[in-house]
Order: sequence, then C-alpha cells, then structure tokens
Amino acid sequence: MDLRETVLVALRSLRGNRLRSLLTALGIIIGVAAVIILVSLGSGVQAGFDAQFSRLANQITISKATGAVPGGGTARDLTDQDVAALGNKAQTPDIDSVTPSTTGSAVLVAGQAQERASLVGTTYDYLQVSNRTIQAGEWLTPDQARGNAKVVVLGQEAVQLLWGHTANLPEIVGKEVRIGRTTFRVAGVLGLDGQEDNVAIVPMGAARAYLIGTANAVNQIIIKATSAATVPAATQQLTNVLERQHHIHTANNRDFKVKAYQRLIDQRSQLITFLTLFTAAVAAISLIVGGIGVANIMLVAVTERTREIGIRKAIGAPRRAILTQFLFEAVILTGLGGLIGVLVGVGVSTGGGMVLPRFISEFPPPIVTPSPVLIAFGVSLLIGIVAGVYPANRAARLRPIEALRFE
Repeated sequence: MDLRETVLVALRSLRGNRLRSLLTALGIIIGVAAVIILVSLGSGVQAGFDAQFSRLANQITISKATGAVPGGGTARDLTDQDVAALGNKAQTPDIDSVTPSTTGSAVLVAGQAQERASLVGTTYDYLQVSNRTIQAGEWLTPDQARGNAKVVVLGQEAVQLLWGHTANLPEIVGKEVRIGRTTFRVAGVLGLDGQEDNVAIVPMGAARAYLIGTANAVNQIIIKATSAATVPAATQQLTNVLERQHHIHTANNRDFKVKAYQRLIDQRSQLITFLTLFTAAVAAISLIVGGIGVANIMLVAVTERTREIGIRKAIGAPRRAILTQFLFEAVILTGLGGLIGVLVGVGVSTGGGMVLPRFISEFPPPIVTPSPVLIAFGVSLLIGIVAGVYPANRAARLRPIEALRFE
C-alpha cells in the first residue's frame, strides 16, 4: 500500500471503533490541554511579576547599620553630605538618582480621632522611586518638597483610621490634620500599596523643622542605577563613596548597609519558572498515562485483527506494510488527540485571559506562547510512535499460518 492508502485504512479502522478511539485519545487531549493551560498560567504570573517588580531591578537601598560596628564604635548617621557625594556624577557615573528620606512615627489627629502612623520626610522624586500613585489630590510640588511647607500626603489606611472606612477620598483633600504639635494640610491621598498604607509623607524640611528634629541626618537613601545591568557597578561606586565619606578603611568596619533587589528578583523569577515547569511536568503525567492507554488499545487491535493480518500476509503483504499500518493508527490517534488538546488548551487559556480579570482584578491573565503548544503537540505524536512501535512490530512478526488459525 502507498502512504495515502495506509492513512485511509488507519482512519477507517479508528472510525469503526469511534467510542473506543475517543476514550483512548481522551488521556492525550487532557494531557496536552493541561500542559498548555498550566504553562500559560505560569507565563502570565511571570509577566505580572516582572511588570510589578521590574521597577526594583535597578534600585539600591542604603541604610545605617544597626548596633555596634564590627570594627568597634557606633555607626555614623547618613547625612546630606553623603547624599550630595552620591549625586556627584564624576564619582558615581552609573547612579541615575539619589533620594533621601527620614523616617519615624507620629500621632495624627483629625477632629476627635487620634491614630499613630509611620512618618516619612522626603524629596520630590520619592513618589516615582517608590512606585506609589496618587488616588486623590496631588503629590508634593517641587517648591513644597524643597521647603518647609506644612502639607502632607496620607496613605489610605491612615485616612480610614481618622475619618472612617466610608470616607470620600477627594473630600479629604484640603482638610487639616495635626501631626505632633503642627497642623498640616492634606495635599493628596496615596493609592493602595498593601504594605505602607498607614503613612504620612511630608517634605524633608518640614519633617526636620516640626516633627523629627534631625537637622542633617537621613535614615535611608534610595539609589536608582542607570539600568539593571549597571547595578553591580553602581553598588561598588556608592560603597567607595560612603567609605571615603565615613573614613572607613576595611569592609568589616562599614557602618552602613547596602541592599540591592536585583538578585532577590532574579531568585523569585527563577522560582516561578521552576514552579511552572514542575506543574507542567505533573500535567504531562496524564500524557504518559494516555500513551499507556494507546499501547493497550493497539495491542487489543492487533489481537482482534489477527486473522486479517494473516490474510494480508498470505496474499503477499510485506512486513513493512503491516508495521506501517498499525504505527500510523497509533500516531493518527494521538495526533488527533493532541490537536484537540491544543484547541482546548488555547481556547481555555484565551478565554480565561478575558474572563478572570473581571472577577479577580489582580489575577494576571494567562499568556499563550507557541513553544508549549508545539512541544505538547510534538510529545503527543512521539507518544503515538512509542506506544505504537511494540504492537505494530508484534503484528508485523505474526506468521501467516498462525494468524489464520487464530480464533
């Protein structure tokens, strides 16, 4: 038989046992669909993670060391002079921005309500480097941030504690709130962050003049490298600058801590990738189970058609023709199952990408990429070949006289 006739015979045989063929292919369909759906979900989570945390890829945080310095003595404060030195492009060419902040806690009073919140005194570009957004009102203006303006930007948790959970955020803008002994005007309300929502942010000058009282010290310096690739170079440059500023001669005597987020992000991203591959591997087990089912059914088919095989070999059918026919039946069965599985997997993933965000706004939509689709379909064809080789070879090795005697 030629290739076309072999394929037609294989399709005719599968069509003659529709229900059995469908049930056999079901394992392949489920396996292929599951692999595509889980990998798509993993790709969506990975993309959401990258979009959310990519802002931290080039961020470096400097803070004062706590406790005694290993070399002896106490740690020196970070100062405005350190900030100025770090902003010197001649010494730190790979640093894009330097944002100082001074932090503490304060009691907020609005009417009869009184609550404690975190306090941050900072500069104009703090909103951008911390990736916060304004929900109502506006951020500090450059003039306010440079001076001692008595304006404050509140987190939503602080607003709810002072004015209740039903507070209308736009109506809070312009109201007065007392922080410590000084009255501030609410300039804006931050969008939800999930971590630092009970916070009051004021200009650095106002924090020092009215609240914290540190004339020159800063608690934290946020550094932005020019890119994620230059983070190691920027880290080395800022370390050299601060060691000169603090007269430190050995690494053991450093009185400051440097934290880069790039390695942490890479580790988390790698973990997500491993989890995606693991879940896909678990889903692929159903493909293996489906392959066993295909091999079993093909063995049954060989037994059922033993006399047919004997007649075909008796009239001159070569061993290769018998082998090819049964092998094609197995490949076509798994190929059709793989194709249906691809359609189901892509359809469910695409539909989930459109439906899930409507119910879970924070859920990252699945992302279908060609690689898992092609790999899953290719594996289904490979399973057909592997599962069909033994039954096909068994059929091809039957002796005509023994096959014709089979009852």
